[in-house]
Amino acid sequence: MRDDTLSVVLRERFGLDDFRPGQREVLSRLLPPQGSALAVFPTGGGKSLCYQLPSQVLEGLTVVVSPLIALMKDQLDALERRGIRAARLDSSLSLEDSREVTDALRTGALKLLYVAPERFNNERFVELLHGLRISLFAVDEAHCVSEWGHNFRPDYLKLAQAARALKVERTLALTATATPSVVRDICQGFGIPEQNAIVTGFYRDNLTLETTPTSAEQRDALLVERLRARAPGPTIIYVTLQQTAERVAAMLRAKGFPASAYHAGMEPEARAQVQEAWTASASGIVVATIAFGMGIDKADVRFVYHYNLPKGLESYSQEVGRAGRDGQPSIVELLACPDDVPTLENFALGDTPLPVALRGLVTELLGAGPEPHVDLFALGQRHDLRPLVLRTALTYLELAGVLRQGTPYYAGYKVRPLVSLEELSGRFQGERARFVRDLFAHAKKGRTWFTFDMQAVSQALGQPRERVMKALDYFQEQGLAETQVSEPRQRYTRLRPHEDAEALVTLLQGRFEQREAQELSRVRAVLRLVTHAGCQTNALVAHFGEQRARPCGHCTFCRTGVAQSLPAPRARPEPRQQLDTSTFRALVARHPEALGHPRQAARFLCGLSSPALTRAKLGGHALFGALEEWPFAQVLACCEALAREASA
Repeated sequence: MRDDTLSVVLRERFGLDDFRPGQREVLSRLLPPQGSALAVFPTGGGKSLCYQLPSQVLEGLTVVVSPLIALMKDQLDALERRGIRAARLDSSLSLEDSREVTDALRTGALKLLYVAPERFNNERFVELLHGLRISLFAVDEAHCVSEWGHNFRPDYLKLAQAARALKVERTLALTATATPSVVRDICQGFGIPEQNAIVTGFYRDNLTLETTPTSAEQRDALLVERLRARAPGPTIIYVTLQQTAERVAAMLRAKGFPASAYHAGMEPEARAQVQEAWTASASGIVVATIAFGMGIDKADVRFVYHYNLPKGLESYSQEVGRAGRDGQPSIVELLACPDDVPTLENFALGDTPLPVALRGLVTELLGAGPEPHVDLFALGQRHDLRPLVLRTALTYLELAGVLRQGTPYYAGYKVRPLVSLEELSGRFQGERARFVRDLFAHAKKGRTWFTFDMQAVSQALGQPRERVMKALDYFQEQGLAETQVSEPRQRYTRLRPHEDAEALVTLLQGRFEQREAQELSRVRAVLRLVTHAGCQTNALVAHFGEQRARPCGHCTFCRTGVAQSLPAPRARPEPRQQLDTSTFRALVARHPEALGHPRQAARFLCGLSSPALTRAKLGGHALFGALEEWPFAQVLACCEALAREASA
């Protein structure tokens, strides 16, 4: 990876004449035999080249961890056009495609592999990587490793552990949004020296940053006015809720605009069609929830509108960064409506678990012996904890030194032989043939599938579980059988023999409340940017540690010289006045496990789901989300008052 070699590969394989700011510095940190770096580049700043280029000159495999399948597909398509072979492993691949990728990895024919963070929960995949030379381990969206980042994902903590366990030669973390504290967290998590953090800055001189206070009633007309007054161009309109995406897209189509909705509630094929049509269009408009745009290679986005308030400055910076990646002038405008605040705050407040749920979780874990093996889905169901909340609680216990996470595994395997059992066992001789016959003799036979309880089969045969697993995987690799895994289990080890359960509950509750307060402060920071009495662009980049000496000259404050004020939030009646209390009381009485606690009831009325609500099939009830536009605190107070009256 000499400097002259990198320049030749840059020109011949990627068709580029020179590096963008920061790219050469990142690559220089990876040059030594053992290197590591953090790249903090703005959206469109060229992060992907920092791992794609090394993958072509390093011996061994480059593993890229990316959170979105759409991002992987887009980058793979671009690499294929350049004649660079790469592949991905994810849940959307067919069995045949997955087998082809796995074979290419084993033979060394593949140099660049994209996977999702959750792939490291797959013990077969981890076992496969242990046999390979990994020259570069690249983690995109690395801010997710930080508890204080805007999108903390516990699975990202496993990535740092996985990199160490796999003895990777180089580690590269990448993100578009990281405050100084998040930079420190990323470096600490992945063992990157802080001097190897390359931050190129967040200022984009081609973006005109507009902030326009508005009321909810005027917002539609204001958006239509903007779209009609400005020359057509590829446009993204960001909204918070799926139903808002559908409504606004329909409203714009009725006004003659080529608008389509995009959100997670759509079928994958429909989302793909919207994305492909918009990407190919010179004037298309997509009305989307926040996931849209990540990894999409469209440089000529001329307008990004925030119809709803973003949930924080980190999200806002990432989303507006999708405009003008070609360097041409582009406009980003935030339609700032205070009525959006309750919805954003409700997402944060609704995630705070009940003390009784945390007490039940801690009691179960401490009572499960020195090495708990847990079914995370069932555990969350038992204690009414959504998957992300449960994983976060378990991560807090790890950070507190209570647990150490081990390698996950699958307790169940299903196997459908593609040849007769006689032919299958006949492929082997002696003890191995007997082992194969005994395997299927101890499985539960269905019409075409055999179900294996891995622990029971292992014990019955007196063989290590790893041998049973490798045998079943081998059948699939050789085209002798199709296998499916089930019943995922997560291993943990207790690090101390005795724990104070109540102290742990208090600790967890405090961490969640601290996180709740932080999420609320993010929303307030967006409002402060709108009303900032000074250059708003400078205020935005200062949030990420960048200090500029001069005003940008092209934000709303620089253009007008006047600090803006927000309209008063829409006056709402008390939640109780909007609620059919007799129907609601009867519903609570029928579903005490799902609605018995006032906080559970408040979540329900604010449209926030939970395992207990799903189990009770209450998501489709007419009252679900009936008060989603009210502040959670008000709805909770209403539910507490109703509970007191019911018990009086």
